[in-house]
Amino acid sequence: MSPSAASTRLWWVLAAVPVAFLTLFFLWPVGAVLARGLLEADAGTGSGIAAALEVLTRERTVRAILTTVGLALAGTAGSLGLGLPAAWALSRFRWRGARTVRALVTVPFVLPTIVVAAAFSALLSRSGLLGAWGLDQSALAIVAALVFFNVSVVVRIVGGAWESLSPRMADAARTLGAGRATAWWRVTMPALRPAITSAAAVVFLFCSTSFALVLILGGSRIRTVETEIYLQVNQFLDLRAASVLALVQVVFVGLALLVSARVRPRRAATAVERARAPRRAEWVGIAAALTPVFLLLAAPVYALVERSLRTADGYGLDHYAALFGEPPARSTLPVPVWEAAVNSLVSAVVATAIAGVIGVLTAHLVAARTRRAGLLEALVMLPLGVSAVVVGLGLLLTLNRNVLGVDLRASWWLVPIAQAMVALPLMVRALVPAARAIDPGLRAAAATLGASPWRVWLRVDAPLLRSATGASVAFAFAIAMGEFGATAFVARPDRPTLPTAIGRLLSRPGLENVGMAFAASVLLAAVTAAVMLASERLRTTVGAEL
Repeated sequence: MSPSAASTRLWWVLAAVPVAFLTLFFLWPVGAVLARGLLEADAGTGSGIAAALEVLTRERTVRAILTTVGLALAGTAGSLGLGLPAAWALSRFRWRGARTVRALVTVPFVLPTIVVAAAFSALLSRSGLLGAWGLDQSALAIVAALVFFNVSVVVRIVGGAWESLSPRMADAARTLGAGRATAWWRVTMPALRPAITSAAAVVFLFCSTSFALVLILGGSRIRTVETEIYLQVNQFLDLRAASVLALVQVVFVGLALLVSARVRPRRAATAVERARAPRRAEWVGIAAALTPVFLLLAAPVYALVERSLRTADGYGLDHYAALFGEPPARSTLPVPVWEAAVNSLVSAVVATAIAGVIGVLTAHLVAARTRRAGLLEALVMLPLGVSAVVVGLGLLLTLNRNVLGVDLRASWWLVPIAQAMVALPLMVRALVPAARAIDPGLRAAAATLGASPWRVWLRVDAPLLRSATGASVAFAFAIAMGEFGATAFVARPDRPTLPTAIGRLLSRPGLENVGMAFAASVLLAAVTAAVMLASERLRTTVGAEL
């Protein structure tokens, strides 16, 4: 057998690992949801299509769809309204502290959604700092939380495109007589339009698939497609309706991803001109652009910490101490919160290990720009096009039986599998550019000196990918720790994770329950932030060593 034939055979053998994982835990579950929603006949309405149409035309379903679209549009508009001025202030000017401010603005995006929901609940509930405003369980509360979570997306996407623009074209337009506003509208805006459209599509995607925010902040008053799926399964036991709604959610996500892919801006290899120091008058604009963002980001975080310390007798650490004791008599938790935290740590470690092994293997296999590599990469990216709620519903429908001799529904393995499925495409997306940046000549030189493919990977690829791998592993761990959408479907009641425990505590009245939920949210946010900061330090240290 020739070396090329042996290499091709080895590629297909290794590719069977991610393909088998995705087939068993993604394609089959999601396919089951699609089949149940469209193909399975109903005793009352006949064909599956007729049954699906009956679900779609229900007043409850129409209201959930319209609410989803309305909240997503409002969240997108708010994120653009705050994010575009912030992107201008952070990308067009060079000033001391800009890098720190940019890092602080992007922190909310890595926070678990259940933590953001708890923070706004602490801020806007009747006993919260802004409880007098009457925004508890309102659409405005959900929109504010969506903007909090997604404004960093606009800053990163639009700010990156803005940094690559040269101000010379706008300066030339002003030299020819155009005013500042005209030059911006006729020159700068058309150049930024693809980035703005791409950011809007991504934010709309995140807003339309926000589960925890709507479930906690909307209560029983506001229902979107995702929360309606959850209610249909857990309250009404109507899997048909849940499957049809999951199809609607797939359409939402698919359209948003299609728009984002078609208008995604192409970044220049290097910036045309570096940002300049702001003039005295421009400092006013920078302050005006960043002040609303910081107020939006700081107020919920402060309220969350304040409520976690508030007790019946004043302020103290009572709620934090209660996390390590037995649950209160009125609590819905069957286990102490510390045990739920241990469950989260264990499942997150297992999920990270699964996603890490498959992610690194996949990144190595798709590094070469071949047709088979492109197909494998597209397969691994498919979970990005499906909501985590749909993935959780699919796992619930298909894996509630013995699979290869293992009863996954009755075991704890289904939780880390669901978390790994959510984290895997994001991990691969972070690793593939780094793998493709490796000079093929280095691999060829090592092979010429007699190194086997395994030795080439260990001696060439692994050291060069160490930084990207560490950062992506940390990101996968943070995602697994805070994952709520899929976990809410597959976590066993007697083995909750920390996010599902927080959700249950927030849904139960009582100072002890709510206080414990806020304290647990602070700890979860601290763990997530610490992991992400450690990954950044690792990236810097490894980059300096290499």
